[in-house]
Amino acid sequence: MVIKPYGYAIWEKMRDQLDKMFKETGHVNAYFPLFVPKSLFEAEEKNAEGFAKECAIVTHYRLKNDPDNKGKLMVDPEAKLEEELIVRPTSEAIIWNTYRDWIQSYRDLPILINQWANVVRWEMRTRPFLRTAEFLWQEGHTAHSTKEEAISEARQMHDVYAEFAESFMAMPVIKGYKTENERFAGADDTFTIEALMQDGKALQAGTSHFLGQNFAKAFNVTFSNDKNENEYVWATSWGVSTRLIGGLIMTHSDDEGLVLPPKLAPIQVVIVPIPKPEPELIAKAEDIAEGLKALGISVKIDVDDTKRPGFKFAEYEMKGVPVRLGLGKRDIENNTIEVARRDTKEKITIGIDLVVAYVEQLLEDIQQNLYNRAKHFRDTHITQVDTFDQFKEVLETKGGFLSCHWDGTPETEEKIKEETKATIRCIPLDMKEEKGLCVYSGKPSAGRVIFAKAY
Repeated sequence: MVIKPYGYAIWEKMRDQLDKMFKETGHVNAYFPLFVPKSLFEAEEKNAEGFAKECAIVTHYRLKNDPDNKGKLMVDPEAKLEEELIVRPTSEAIIWNTYRDWIQSYRDLPILINQWANVVRWEMRTRPFLRTAEFLWQEGHTAHSTKEEAISEARQMHDVYAEFAESFMAMPVIKGYKTENERFAGADDTFTIEALMQDGKALQAGTSHFLGQNFAKAFNVTFSNDKNENEYVWATSWGVSTRLIGGLIMTHSDDEGLVLPPKLAPIQVVIVPIPKPEPELIAKAEDIAEGLKALGISVKIDVDDTKRPGFKFAEYEMKGVPVRLGLGKRDIENNTIEVARRDTKEKITIGIDLVVAYVEQLLEDIQQNLYNRAKHFRDTHITQVDTFDQFKEVLETKGGFLSCHWDGTPETEEKIKEETKATIRCIPLDMKEEKGLCVYSGKPSAGRVIFAKAY
């Protein structure tokens, strides 16, 4: 997957905001190797088994000229590695092997580390930004002296992801935890944020895992507590990826192109001189831009004189720029300017002297409107179902989240998945105790879970 500059600028906005939020919660960044010796990868059995089918493996370290095919290269058979290397699909193995050397005493804990990196998961059916063989992400890996502290860490980062999704992406999410079938390989618990896309499918937007002592035991990571007793370390890991760009696109955009929340838009305001960028218009546009930039708003003045205004309007609409200002000579004479918003496509004309303050408030209004619009869609596509016939009908005709009773068994969960391709997206954290009967088996259930088809 090639991420072009404008798409990468969106990722940079996401990355910078998340990085700030991580550091505000006491985390620091580090970097760990891309290649993982196979023996380390195999150390935690559940994790290795969970990722085995997606691993890319390095078996040789050198190529040589092919003597039978001039100008071509072949694997040098004499350069076979003594131990094969896994191209990281996730970094628990290499990081916990490192933590073993870093941790001796309770005084060395907690370790609160995040890394921004790329990973490889050999997807056979790729979808840009959603499922690709290589993607960018962040992965936090923390070590703690107590179970309670590790669980608190996993929940804290779960909350950070939810806050980012809703406050910056304007994407409402359901907070919950995964069933045993769906949780991260090697985790005792996986907390998730689940979003609903406009086609009625769910997107797992971020996960935070309580790893218990599984990796500490696999890599023999122990510490001496304050009573001088040896204990295994408690662990978490958590991550989001460039999948968030896919979520952003599918939550808000329309047939004319991107619709970007102002907080994550690379360009928040574009000023288009009409009909072309003459000096007088550019000078006035620069005055307006300076006022907006002083408020921390990113502005572009389009000085390209090879394209017509109509083409530019369509281009910035496609790019999802939240606010467009159209400025002509008559506007300057009348001391007015046209303001167009991308989310509703409404246009108004206001006084030039008022435009800076107006746009500042308008960007806040657009951010909130996008969230409200997405939340209304999400809320009207959560359907309570009580029978399997109803389950299948709603899934095929309406889609969205299905709230229903489940008997708590992996067997029932797997049978529903086989028959409908729907999975339990999460058990909501705010699930109310409600006695009922499982939609599939008819066995007793203690509360409703959320099913959906997903990416």
